[in-house]
Amino acid sequence: MQQEIKKHFVEHFQKEGQMYASAGRINLIGEHTDYNGGFVFPGAIDKGMIAMISLNGTDKVRAYSVDLDDYTEFGFNEEDAPAQSWARYIFGVCREIIKRSGNVLKGFDTAFAGDVPLGAGMSSSAALESTYAFALNDIFELNIDKFELAKIGQATEHNYCGVKCGIMDQFASIFGKEGHLMRLDCRSMEFEYFPFDPKGYKVVLLDSVVKHELASSAYNRRRESCENVCNVMRENGYPKVEFLRDANLDMLEAVKDKITEEDYCRAKYVIEEVQRVLDVCDALNAGDYETVGEKMYQTHAGMSKLYEVSCQELDFLNDIARECGVTGSRVMGGGFGGCTINLVKEELYENFLNVAKVRFTEKFGHEPKIYPVVISNGARKL
Repeated sequence: MQQEIKKHFVEHFQKEGQMYASAGRINLIGEHTDYNGGFVFPGAIDKGMIAMISLNGTDKVRAYSVDLDDYTEFGFNEEDAPAQSWARYIFGVCREIIKRSGNVLKGFDTAFAGDVPLGAGMSSSAALESTYAFALNDIFELNIDKFELAKIGQATEHNYCGVKCGIMDQFASIFGKEGHLMRLDCRSMEFEYFPFDPKGYKVVLLDSVVKHELASSAYNRRRESCENVCNVMRENGYPKVEFLRDANLDMLEAVKDKITEEDYCRAKYVIEEVQRVLDVCDALNAGDYETVGEKMYQTHAGMSKLYEVSCQELDFLNDIARECGVTGSRVMGGGFGGCTINLVKEELYENFLNVAKVRFTEKFGHEPKIYPVVISNGARKL
């Protein structure tokens, strides 16, 4: 990919530049915990975005997307926002750096490409934002710290791309470390690296290639359920419950008759999921991947039955994983479609993929896409 980018860069700009990269991400466990003040457990992967960049002596950015074969130019003022959605990620990063640091950026030429599958929940947009945030910080010697770089990517999504995302994706893209997952406390923003070197196992995503209407409305209803339960707890003897992360199952049982069955189920899933992340951390420190896998299955069951964000296709892939002896499997991401993430013993790997492809195709009329992943480094200069 680097050679391809270099070739296009030289063709467009008649020179070479510096090469930067950042990564897509997986999340091993910890879904719908971020807005509940809990923990997430992501890692950067060996698929991402790469960009070549060189200053051009003007006050404009000249940008070329290799994958889309599309070119645009834009300045650094708000009214200069480009029309193309892909270019708005780069523009947004520039604008957020200027707004947050007060630094004046100079014009640059850039070409980029990526191998993060689009729409599979591996955060190609965060990889793109993180590549440019890291690169511009380095090229212009801005000395912006890494957490601020992640926030620049998040603010780009909010302010220029219309997505009110959490911080996890950009955090993983910036802080990723080969052979390690990261436990991020979504309340305090403290994080810790945990070794993830599952010798004898592989990590693979199975993409259902369906996206049911998740609808912000479904997402928002679940968020409201969580907030409702916190409000009821605070009114009934638990004044310190700011987020469900502060609650336990005993507290939930104590207010069960004051909340709806739906709100009870949503809260039960979240409280259990917050604890599962901590249990997985302990298991990884002990090298106990069987426990890690069982917790993944528990997460899937909770997301399917209690939080109700799975779908027929994802439940089917999870069932096949169980039948094929896969160590751990669950829906990854917000739900309603997308991928399952699977932790598979190497000797079972080929059979699992073959069975999944055949049986899924028989039932749904198309094959799932297969994405093997390796935990790798985040944003960096190449």
